[in-house]
Amino acid sequence: MSKKIVLGIGGSSGSIYAKVLMDRLQALSDQWSAVGVVMSDNARFNWKYELDNEDYKNYPFDFYDKKDFMAPFASGSARYETMIVCPCSMGLMGRITHGISDDLITRAADVVLKERRRLILVPRDTPYSLIHINNMKLLTEVGAVICPATPSFYSKPKNFEELAATVVDRVLDLAGFDLTTYRWGEKD
Repeated sequence: MSKKIVLGIGGSSGSIYAKVLMDRLQALSDQWSAVGVVMSDNARFNWKYELDNEDYKNYPFDFYDKKDFMAPFASGSARYETMIVCPCSMGLMGRITHGISDDLITRAADVVLKERRRLILVPRDTPYSLIHINNMKLLTEVGAVICPATPSFYSKPKNFEELAATVVDRVLDLAGFDLTTYRWGEKD
């Protein structure tokens, strides 16, 4: 069955993670029926600042305004199975943790949690304060998965995109996608 995915792109630094994630999702188009994308204002700013373009506009996904509460995934009845927030700022994580549904990203996360579906958060900030750690603990207790944007190096990535892919591929594994990626201990 094809997946229905919500992608929330938060405003922390790390636009390369969102770009690589959207590239990978586009390549896996046979495994999803819908990808709904919501970007914060800071996400749009950081994408342009960090990547020197606005190429997010060119992806074949359904984009929604952050205040569009008529988006299908603003309700559990639309049955979006998974939400990925990448990157996820600590402010956004805090609002999600405490059920503050003040925009479409936080509303969609609230819906995914209340429906007992998969929520994957990719925090990029460092270091963590005790507030951040406690928010991650609470989210984990209610079923969310915290997958920090901590790249690995054993695949010997050769550029920023390959480095970001070490995190993104892990996120896609967690979301249940079937993908070819570097796997520790496996031969090519």
